[in-house]
Formats: sequence, C-alpha cells, structure tokens
Amino acid sequence: MSKKTHFGYKQVDADKKEGMVAGVFDSVADKYDVMNDVMSFGIHRIWIKITLAQTGLKKGQRALDVAGGTGDLTIQMSKQVGPDGEVVMSDINAAMLEQGRRRLMNKGIAGNVKFVEANAEELPFEDNSFNCVTIAFGLRNVTNQDRALASIYRVLKPGGRLLVLEFSKPVIPGLNKAYDFYSFNILPKMGKVIADDEDSYRYLAESIRMHPDQETLKQMMQHAGFERCTYHNMSGGIVALHKGFKL
Repeated sequence: MSKKTHFGYKQVDADKKEGMVAGVFDSVADKYDVMNDVMSFGIHRIWIKITLAQTGLKKGQRALDVAGGTGDLTIQMSKQVGPDGEVVMSDINAAMLEQGRRRLMNKGIAGNVKFVEANAEELPFEDNSFNCVTIAFGLRNVTNQDRALASIYRVLKPGGRLLVLEFSKPVIPGLNKAYDFYSFNILPKMGKVIADDEDSYRYLAESIRMHPDQETLKQMMQHAGFERCTYHNMSGGIVALHKGFKL
C-alpha cells in the first residue's frame, strides 16, 4: 500500500506529491515575485532582510540556498561571501530555478553563484561543504521534511548554521481568524487576477496550515542533529525564522 502524505488538505500518495508541487510552481513561476509583493503587502522583504542578518557569512565562505526560487536570499548572500566565495542556489523545480537564474543575470550577479536542480531530501553535495544553508518558504513543500533536514545537516560544515524561514502559526490572540479569512477568501482571488491561477494559491494557503508549528519544527531540527536551535516569530507568528547549528 502506498504511503500517504498531504498536498494541502488532500491526502495523496507520497510518491506523487513531488510532481503535484512541481505543477504548482511551474504554473506560478513567472508571476512569483509579483505575487509575493501583493500577498505580503511587501512585508516579505523585511522577513528576508532579517534572515540575511543571521547568516553569519564571511568573505570567501560557501552558502547553499535550498528551494532558492527567484533568488531573494542568493542575491544578497553572493554579496556577503564576495568574489572569492560561492553561493549554490538549488531548487527542485526547473522553471523556478530558471526564473532565479535570469533574475540574477539581469542584475549582473553570476560570477560566484552556481545553479543546481536538486531535491532537498537528497542534496547532491559532499559532506561538510557549506558554512550556511538557507531554505525560505520551501520546507513546507518538501514531501519528507525529516529527510531534508538530515540532508542539510550532512552538507553543513561543523560550526555551520541552518536558517529556515517559513510560514508558521500566529501567536497573537484573534489573529488566526483574520489570517484565515485573508488566506482562503482573498488570496486565491488575487492568484486568479494576477497569475490566472486560483487553485495554486489555494494550495499554498492550505500547505501553510499543514506545516508544523514553531515548537514542532524546532524539535524536528534537534532530531536531525542541530544544536542551539531557536526561532524568532515575525508578524505575530505568521512567519518564523528557525536557526540551528551543526557543532
């Protein structure tokens, strides 16, 4: 019997989720940045900025941006490591990776950035390769998140850190109701108007609700071997930044 997992609120065969998620991002790739600005009212830029301040990267070091999408983190990390360093931007979705590659090339950033199509659960890199690994708004789309965390742990250098920026669970009383109304009534309509894709944005809203809460994700990171694990709530817990170290 096939192992089951969730795709939004639906139960699906685990071996089919990867392809279904790929379909979502194939559909939204060319409107991804515009929709991010509209969906978050631009606040996602602040979330990204806070995350970048926590990378600890120095000139000449190596970083990996898993599920790098259109390159928000990669662009700035390439500046943090400088011309003698390297940032690898990986994504399982070829359409998203291509959007990121084009965006970086248009900004004149390519010399110290490498693009790799890869599954977060089976990262094709050597052990102890990176000083910092980031994954922003990507972990909830991974079929087996424990395997992805273990894979990330393996490729991190001792002393390196993981930063997970992800939608989480609101912690302010009353925020849940307003957030749910926005997510399920307004967000899909925005997707229809801007990206001509209502279903994909309904899935994105559902996938957020199915993602582990702050404490659960912290425990998952600890189980994968990460130490000194902490998280920082942003926007009332709508988003959280988790940090853990490989010591």
